[in-house]
Amino acid sequence: MTLLEFFSRFSREIAVGLSLKITATLCFLSLLSCETKINPTLENADALLVVDAWVNDKLGNQVITLTKTQSYFDSSLPPAVGGAVVSVVDDAGKVFAFNEDPASKGTYVWKPVGNERLGVPGTSYKLTIQAEGEVYEANSTMGRVPKIDTLTLTKNEPDQTNPDFYFAEFIARDFAGAGDTYWIRATKNGVLLNKPSDLNVAYDAGFSAGGNIDGFIFITPIRRGINPNDTDANDAAVSPYVPGDSVYVEINSITVQAFDYLQQVQVQTDRPGGFGELFARPVSNVSTNIVNLNKNGKKALGFFNVAAVTGRGQRFKKN
Repeated sequence: MTLLEFFSRFSREIAVGLSLKITATLCFLSLLSCETKINPTLENADALLVVDAWVNDKLGNQVITLTKTQSYFDSSLPPAVGGAVVSVVDDAGKVFAFNEDPASKGTYVWKPVGNERLGVPGTSYKLTIQAEGEVYEANSTMGRVPKIDTLTLTKNEPDQTNPDFYFAEFIARDFAGAGDTYWIRATKNGVLLNKPSDLNVAYDAGFSAGGNIDGFIFITPIRRGINPNDTDANDAAVSPYVPGDSVYVEINSITVQAFDYLQQVQVQTDRPGGFGELFARPVSNVSTNIVNLNKNGKKALGFFNVAAVTGRGQRFKKN
Protein backbone atom coordinates (compact mmCIF):
# COMPACT_ATOMS: atom_id res chain seq x y z
CA MET A 1 0.00 0.00 0.00
CA THR A 2 1.39 3.46 -0.94
CA LEU A 3 1.30 6.42 1.44
CA LEU A 4 -1.45 8.06 -0.58
CA GLU A 5 -3.51 4.85 -0.55
CA PHE A 6 -3.02 4.60 3.19
CA PHE A 7 -4.06 8.22 3.69
CA SER A 8 -7.15 7.77 1.52
CA ARG A 9 -8.32 4.71 3.49
CA PHE A 10 -7.54 6.43 6.79
CA SER A 11 -9.51 9.56 5.83
CA ARG A 12 -12.55 7.47 4.86
CA GLU A 13 -12.55 5.84 8.27
CA ILE A 14 -12.30 9.06 10.31
CA ALA A 15 -14.01 11.69 8.12
CA VAL A 16 -17.57 12.23 7.07
CA GLY A 17 -18.27 14.13 3.88
CA LEU A 18 -16.42 14.71 0.67
CA SER A 19 -15.26 18.23 1.54
CA LEU A 20 -13.39 17.02 4.59
CA LYS A 21 -11.63 14.35 2.51
CA ILE A 22 -10.52 16.93 -0.05
CA THR A 23 -9.29 19.29 2.65
CA ALA A 24 -7.31 16.54 4.33
CA THR A 25 -5.78 15.46 1.03
CA LEU A 26 -4.71 19.02 0.21
CA CYS A 27 -3.17 19.40 3.66
CA PHE A 28 -1.29 16.16 3.21
CA LEU A 29 0.04 17.18 -0.20
CA SER A 30 1.09 20.56 1.17
CA LEU A 31 3.09 18.81 3.86
CA LEU A 32 4.89 16.81 1.20
CA SER A 33 5.95 20.02 -0.52
CA CYS A 34 7.33 21.68 2.63
CA GLU A 35 10.70 21.21 4.23
CA THR A 36 11.66 22.83 7.50
CA LYS A 37 15.13 22.71 8.97
CA ILE A 38 15.35 22.19 12.70
CA ASN A 39 18.35 22.32 14.99
CA PRO A 40 17.46 20.33 18.08
CA THR A 41 19.31 21.04 21.30
CA LEU A 42 20.59 17.85 22.87
CA GLU A 43 21.46 17.42 26.52
CA ASN A 44 25.15 17.06 27.28
CA ALA A 45 26.11 13.62 28.57
CA ASP A 46 29.18 12.53 30.48
CA ALA A 47 31.97 11.31 28.22
CA LEU A 48 32.43 7.54 28.47
CA LEU A 49 35.41 5.35 27.72
CA VAL A 50 35.24 3.56 24.35
CA VAL A 51 37.34 0.41 24.00
CA ASP A 52 38.36 -0.96 20.59
CA ALA A 53 39.98 -4.28 21.52
CA TRP A 54 39.69 -6.70 18.59
CA VAL A 55 42.93 -8.66 18.81
CA ASN A 56 43.91 -11.88 17.04
CA ASP A 57 46.52 -14.58 16.57
CA LYS A 58 48.07 -13.11 13.41
CA LEU A 59 51.81 -12.52 13.37
CA GLY A 60 52.75 -8.96 14.24
CA ASN A 61 51.75 -6.22 16.64
CA GLN A 62 48.32 -6.20 18.27
CA VAL A 63 46.60 -2.88 18.98
CA ILE A 64 43.94 -1.68 21.44
CA THR A 65 42.66 1.89 21.22
CA LEU A 66 40.96 3.94 23.93
CA THR A 67 38.87 6.99 23.15
CA LYS A 68 35.91 8.88 24.64
CA THR A 69 32.38 9.49 23.48
CA GLN A 70 31.47 12.96 22.27
CA SER A 71 28.47 15.05 21.31
CA TYR A 72 26.24 13.58 18.59
CA PHE A 73 26.83 16.56 16.29
CA ASP A 74 30.57 16.77 16.94
CA SER A 75 32.29 15.75 13.70
CA SER A 76 35.85 15.88 15.06
CA LEU A 77 37.89 12.79 15.84
CA PRO A 78 37.00 11.19 19.21
CA PRO A 79 39.36 12.35 21.99
CA ALA A 80 42.05 9.79 22.82
CA VAL A 81 42.56 8.44 26.34
CA GLY A 82 46.22 8.39 27.31
CA GLY A 83 48.07 7.28 30.40
CA ALA A 84 46.15 4.01 30.83
CA VAL A 85 47.51 0.63 31.88
CA VAL A 86 46.30 -2.08 29.52
CA SER A 87 46.96 -5.81 29.65
CA VAL A 88 45.54 -9.14 28.46
CA VAL A 89 46.04 -12.28 30.58
CA ASP A 90 45.30 -15.85 29.46
CA ASP A 91 43.83 -18.57 31.66
CA ALA A 92 47.34 -19.89 32.43
CA GLY A 93 48.42 -16.51 33.82
CA LYS A 94 50.54 -15.35 30.87
CA VAL A 95 50.48 -11.55 30.59
CA PHE A 96 50.45 -9.64 27.31
CA ALA A 97 51.26 -6.01 28.16
CA PHE A 98 49.91 -3.33 25.82
CA ASN A 99 52.09 -0.22 26.08
CA GLU A 100 50.99 3.19 24.88
CA ASP A 101 52.53 4.29 21.60
CA PRO A 102 54.51 7.50 22.35
CA ALA A 103 53.63 8.82 18.90
CA SER A 104 49.89 8.07 19.13
CA LYS A 105 47.97 8.96 22.28
CA GLY A 106 45.30 6.39 23.17
CA THR A 107 46.93 3.64 21.06
CA TYR A 108 48.22 0.68 23.08
CA VAL A 109 50.44 -1.93 21.40
CA TRP A 110 51.61 -5.45 22.24
CA LYS A 111 54.78 -6.38 20.36
CA PRO A 112 55.58 -10.09 19.96
CA VAL A 113 59.00 -11.59 20.39
CA GLY A 114 60.03 -13.59 17.33
CA ASN A 115 57.15 -15.71 16.01
CA GLU A 116 55.09 -15.30 19.19
CA ARG A 117 51.34 -15.02 18.71
CA LEU A 118 48.61 -13.75 20.98
CA GLY A 119 46.04 -16.47 21.32
CA VAL A 120 45.36 -20.18 21.06
CA PRO A 121 41.92 -21.56 20.12
CA GLY A 122 40.03 -22.74 23.18
CA THR A 123 41.95 -20.41 25.53
CA SER A 124 40.19 -17.74 27.63
CA TYR A 125 41.52 -14.20 28.03
CA LYS A 126 40.84 -11.30 30.36
CA LEU A 127 41.38 -7.67 29.38
CA THR A 128 42.15 -5.19 32.18
CA ILE A 129 42.21 -1.43 31.69
CA GLN A 130 43.15 1.11 34.36
CA ALA A 131 42.18 4.53 33.10
CA GLU A 132 41.28 7.84 34.75
CA GLY A 133 40.80 6.34 38.18
CA GLU A 134 38.59 3.48 37.00
CA VAL A 135 39.32 -0.22 36.42
CA TYR A 136 37.55 -2.06 33.62
CA GLU A 137 37.58 -5.73 32.67
CA ALA A 138 36.29 -7.91 29.84
CA ASN A 139 36.56 -11.60 28.96
CA SER A 140 36.79 -13.48 25.69
CA THR A 141 37.50 -17.05 24.59
CA MET A 142 39.21 -17.67 21.26
CA GLY A 143 37.12 -19.90 19.02
CA ARG A 144 38.18 -22.18 16.20
CA VAL A 145 38.14 -21.02 12.59
CA PRO A 146 37.91 -22.99 9.31
CA LYS A 147 40.30 -22.61 6.40
CA ILE A 148 39.24 -21.00 3.13
CA ASP A 149 39.41 -23.61 0.37
CA THR A 150 39.06 -21.47 -2.76
CA LEU A 151 38.29 -18.00 -4.11
CA THR A 152 36.43 -17.68 -7.41
CA LEU A 153 35.42 -14.92 -9.82
CA THR A 154 32.21 -15.52 -11.75
CA LYS A 155 30.88 -13.64 -14.77
CA ASN A 156 27.18 -13.17 -15.27
CA GLU A 157 25.59 -15.24 -18.00
CA PRO A 158 25.22 -13.45 -21.38
CA ASP A 159 21.42 -13.41 -21.13
CA GLN A 160 21.47 -11.46 -17.86
CA THR A 161 21.11 -7.68 -17.58
CA ASN A 162 24.81 -6.86 -17.34
CA PRO A 163 27.08 -9.45 -18.98
CA ASP A 164 30.19 -7.61 -17.71
CA PHE A 165 29.20 -7.97 -14.05
CA TYR A 166 31.63 -10.05 -12.00
CA PHE A 167 31.27 -11.21 -8.43
CA ALA A 168 33.74 -12.95 -6.11
CA GLU A 169 33.00 -15.84 -3.79
CA PHE A 170 34.90 -17.78 -1.14
CA ILE A 171 34.37 -21.42 -0.26
CA ALA A 172 34.79 -22.65 3.32
CA ARG A 173 33.05 -25.19 5.53
CA ASP A 174 31.83 -24.60 9.07
CA PHE A 175 33.02 -27.04 11.75
CA ALA A 176 30.64 -29.75 12.93
CA GLY A 177 29.18 -28.76 16.29
CA ALA A 178 26.69 -25.92 16.68
CA GLY A 179 27.61 -22.51 18.06
CA ASP A 180 30.63 -21.34 16.02
CA THR A 181 30.43 -17.68 15.07
CA TYR A 182 32.56 -15.78 12.56
CA TRP A 183 33.32 -12.34 11.13
CA ILE A 184 34.30 -12.45 7.43
CA ARG A 185 36.34 -9.48 6.23
CA ALA A 186 37.45 -8.74 2.66
CA THR A 187 40.09 -6.49 1.12
CA LYS A 188 39.85 -5.41 -2.52
CA ASN A 189 43.04 -4.23 -4.21
CA GLY A 190 44.59 -3.61 -0.80
CA VAL A 191 41.64 -1.60 0.58
CA LEU A 192 39.57 -3.06 3.42
CA LEU A 193 35.83 -3.13 2.73
CA ASN A 194 34.57 -1.47 5.92
CA LYS A 195 31.26 0.19 5.09
CA PRO A 196 28.31 -0.79 7.33
CA SER A 197 26.82 -2.66 4.36
CA ASP A 198 30.05 -4.70 4.07
CA LEU A 199 29.69 -6.23 7.54
CA ASN A 200 29.50 -9.99 7.04
CA VAL A 201 28.98 -12.27 10.06
CA ALA A 202 27.92 -15.90 10.30
CA TYR A 203 26.46 -18.20 12.92
CA ASP A 204 27.72 -21.66 11.94
CA ALA A 205 27.22 -21.72 8.15
CA GLY A 206 24.20 -19.39 8.15
CA PHE A 207 22.84 -16.12 9.48
CA SER A 208 21.58 -17.12 12.92
CA ALA A 209 21.29 -19.87 15.51
CA GLY A 210 17.79 -20.61 14.26
CA GLY A 211 19.09 -21.50 10.81
CA ASN A 212 20.24 -24.96 11.95
CA ILE A 213 23.02 -24.92 9.34
CA ASP A 214 25.87 -26.62 11.16
CA GLY A 215 28.87 -28.27 9.53
CA PHE A 216 27.97 -27.18 5.99
CA ILE A 217 29.64 -24.91 3.44
CA PHE A 218 28.71 -21.29 4.19
CA ILE A 219 25.47 -20.29 2.51
CA THR A 220 25.65 -18.28 -0.73
CA PRO A 221 24.85 -14.80 0.69
CA ILE A 222 27.73 -15.15 3.16
CA ARG A 223 30.12 -16.53 0.54
CA ARG A 224 29.26 -13.57 -1.72
CA GLY A 225 29.29 -11.07 1.13
CA ILE A 226 32.88 -10.21 0.16
CA ASN A 227 31.62 -8.12 -2.79
CA PRO A 228 31.47 -4.32 -2.38
CA ASN A 229 28.12 -2.66 -3.08
CA ASP A 230 29.26 0.26 -5.21
CA THR A 231 27.19 2.45 -7.56
CA ASP A 232 28.04 5.00 -10.23
CA ALA A 233 26.87 8.63 -10.52
CA ASN A 234 23.47 7.41 -11.73
CA ASP A 235 23.06 5.00 -8.80
CA ALA A 236 23.53 2.05 -11.12
CA ALA A 237 25.27 -1.00 -9.68
CA VAL A 238 28.97 -1.26 -10.51
CA SER A 239 30.62 -4.63 -11.03
CA PRO A 240 32.19 -5.52 -7.66
CA TYR A 241 35.30 -6.94 -9.32
CA VAL A 242 36.83 -7.07 -12.78
CA PRO A 243 39.56 -9.33 -14.11
CA GLY A 244 42.89 -8.08 -12.78
CA ASP A 245 41.50 -7.14 -9.37
CA SER A 246 42.84 -8.77 -6.22
CA VAL A 247 40.86 -9.93 -3.20
CA TYR A 248 41.97 -11.08 0.22
CA VAL A 249 39.45 -12.72 2.56
CA GLU A 250 39.80 -13.44 6.27
CA ILE A 251 37.58 -15.46 8.57
CA ASN A 252 37.82 -14.33 12.20
CA SER A 253 36.46 -16.46 15.01
CA ILE A 254 34.27 -14.39 17.37
CA THR A 255 32.26 -15.15 20.47
CA VAL A 256 28.47 -15.35 20.31
CA GLN A 257 28.36 -12.11 22.31
CA ALA A 258 30.62 -10.46 19.72
CA PHE A 259 28.34 -11.78 16.97
CA ASP A 260 25.36 -10.11 18.64
CA TYR A 261 27.38 -6.92 19.11
CA LEU A 262 28.32 -6.69 15.42
CA GLN A 263 24.74 -7.28 14.34
CA GLN A 264 23.65 -4.41 16.59
CA VAL A 265 26.38 -2.21 15.12
CA GLN A 266 25.10 -2.94 11.63
CA VAL A 267 21.53 -2.00 12.59
CA GLN A 268 22.69 1.28 14.14
CA THR A 269 25.09 2.32 11.36
CA ASP A 270 23.51 1.01 8.14
CA ARG A 271 20.56 3.41 8.36
CA PRO A 272 17.93 3.68 5.58
CA GLY A 273 17.86 7.49 5.68
CA GLY A 274 15.07 9.76 4.48
CA PHE A 275 11.45 8.78 5.08
CA GLY A 276 12.51 5.22 5.93
CA GLU A 277 13.98 6.45 9.22
CA LEU A 278 10.43 6.92 10.52
CA PHE A 279 10.07 3.14 10.58
CA ALA A 280 13.69 2.24 11.49
CA ARG A 281 14.87 1.03 14.87
CA PRO A 282 15.72 4.05 17.09
CA VAL A 283 19.37 5.04 17.41
CA SER A 284 20.84 3.71 20.65
CA ASN A 285 24.08 2.47 22.21
CA VAL A 286 24.93 -1.12 21.39
CA SER A 287 25.80 -3.76 23.98
CA THR A 288 29.29 -4.14 25.43
CA ASN A 289 31.32 -6.69 27.36
CA ILE A 290 33.48 -4.01 29.04
CA VAL A 291 32.60 -3.85 32.77
CA ASN A 292 33.65 -1.29 35.37
CA LEU A 293 34.68 -3.12 38.56
CA ASN A 294 33.18 -0.21 40.50
CA LYS A 295 29.42 -0.62 40.11
CA ASN A 296 28.97 3.08 40.83
CA GLY A 297 31.69 4.17 38.42
CA LYS A 298 31.42 5.36 34.84
CA LYS A 299 30.32 2.80 32.28
CA ALA A 300 32.30 1.99 29.16
CA LEU A 301 31.43 1.16 25.56
CA GLY A 302 33.15 -0.95 22.93
CA PHE A 303 34.15 -4.59 22.81
CA PHE A 304 36.92 -7.10 23.51
CA ASN A 305 37.36 -10.19 21.34
CA VAL A 306 40.32 -12.49 20.74
CA ALA A 307 40.13 -14.11 17.30
CA ALA A 308 41.78 -16.94 15.46
CA VAL A 309 42.18 -15.93 11.82
CA THR A 310 42.52 -17.78 8.53
CA GLY A 311 42.95 -15.99 5.21
CA ARG A 312 43.36 -16.48 1.49
CA GLY A 313 44.15 -14.05 -1.30
CA GLN A 314 44.06 -14.15 -5.07
CA ARG A 315 44.45 -11.90 -8.08
CA PHE A 316 41.90 -12.69 -10.76
CA LYS A 317 43.41 -13.27 -14.17
CA LYS A 318 42.63 -10.92 -17.01
CA ASN A 319 40.82 -12.40 -19.98
